[in-house]
Amino acid sequence: MNFNTIDTTTALPVYTTQQAKDYKDIFYEGASNEYYQAMESARGVVTAFLENNTQPFSGVTPAQLRALFAEVAFDTPLESYAQLFAEVKRLYVDHATAFHLPHYIAHLNCPVVIPALAAEVLIAAINSSQDTWDQSAGGTLMEQKLVQWTCNEIGFGTDADGVFTAGGSQSNLMGMLLARDYYATTYLQHNIRKEGLPAEASRFRFFVSEMSHFSLQNTISLMGLGEKALIRVGTDAAFRMDATLLEKAIQQELKNGNIPVGVVATAGTTDFGNIDPLDAIGKLAGKYNMWFHVDAAYGCGLLLTHKYRHLLQGIEQANSVTTDYHKAFFQPISSSALLVKHHHYLNLITHHADYLNPEENEFAGLNQIDKTITQSTRRFDALKLWCTLRMMGKQKLGAYIDTIIETTAATADVIAADNDFELLCYSDISALVFRYHPAAIRAYQVGDALNQHIKKEMFQEGKAIVAGTRVNGEFYLKFTLLNPLTTLEHIHDILSIVKRHGAAYCQSYLATLNS
Repeated sequence: MNFNTIDTTTALPVYTTQQAKDYKDIFYEGASNEYYQAMESARGVVTAFLENNTQPFSGVTPAQLRALFAEVAFDTPLESYAQLFAEVKRLYVDHATAFHLPHYIAHLNCPVVIPALAAEVLIAAINSSQDTWDQSAGGTLMEQKLVQWTCNEIGFGTDADGVFTAGGSQSNLMGMLLARDYYATTYLQHNIRKEGLPAEASRFRFFVSEMSHFSLQNTISLMGLGEKALIRVGTDAAFRMDATLLEKAIQQELKNGNIPVGVVATAGTTDFGNIDPLDAIGKLAGKYNMWFHVDAAYGCGLLLTHKYRHLLQGIEQANSVTTDYHKAFFQPISSSALLVKHHHYLNLITHHADYLNPEENEFAGLNQIDKTITQSTRRFDALKLWCTLRMMGKQKLGAYIDTIIETTAATADVIAADNDFELLCYSDISALVFRYHPAAIRAYQVGDALNQHIKKEMFQEGKAIVAGTRVNGEFYLKFTLLNPLTTLEHIHDILSIVKRHGAAYCQSYLATLNS
């Protein structure tokens, strides 16, 4: 073959009419009309979801919903997108929890911003994978720039780095794994990746607050250290890690012949939205040569606000930080990141595969797979945050955070002033733990049953959704405010619903006693 005669001009492939018909469902240039129809159908369902929902939940029961699913047969395709999305609406959308409504204040689910939703369309359609440069050239640089921006907001220097992850649990796992391997490499000259755990690993100890995220307990087991390696440190009256108790715990473990490897501080506890004393903990980590990881999955939103940024003072001392943009930056699930103070920390988890990122790769520093442990194929979630910051800016997002924090503080005042409620503590961010416990029922040991009843009835009714938790063995209700559209008027309405269900339970209980 004479290669000089090959036509190198760029031209779109030509498809036959039959091919266009047979492959109309594949996303390619011949299916643009099909794509438009599908997107329009989906858009209609989303628009209806916004316009028709007046309460967070439909109240459907599992039995009612399962009965609808019994009719579905995957071997019989539907005939149109109209039929498809009518089915999806009936089975899913009509009963999906509406996190965007002001009466949803249960879990760490924020309303999402529209620029990020627009980005989702591009992410799904173009379908880049963020593991290597040759699969996502521009996307790689976008992610890296957002990582550097976040590191700068934390207070890290130009040597910092990081990677987007699937969520806070994965980011925490990576942070603790880096701590373990860094200690082994630096102080024991032992490569865990190649040689397995050293003999000293049975004495490794990590220190966490009693209020730390549950993922840390699972992480320590996955790391092969056993739950005994996780030392839980007591908290103060507001459920923040007590730095004095932390140092005592460190000294006790040293006395026991164990090895303090790392400490995890929480910037925004799941239950209380409170922040451990980061500055004091960071100084103790430095004093005892321990890795300092900050779980800021919830509290990272404070990076956006000038008014409350001081609450994160000390986070810049961390070796690694977890941020969940889908909790505090109004991003769709999932959007998280692990950030590290020095890029060379990530070398501890780099593995080279000849077919993917060989050591002689010409794109050194551009393959994001070098920075992650559990994801090769990975969505371009960074585009959502990119579009959000470029359209809205840090200041507008920060104003949303300010509003949320201030509404929470006002809500705490309302609850604390009402004799029918018991507020456990105020919040640094936006989570309040309390219970309905009116004077008429306090002589009876029914607080747990009463508040469990309230939570269950509120969920089934669907007008407002709150969460629940246990503190010191007792059951409490929990508000988590992440929606700047939620006002004190909404709060008063939600509290009236709490009282209505609570009063009905108390009346029934007392009537039973007197019968």
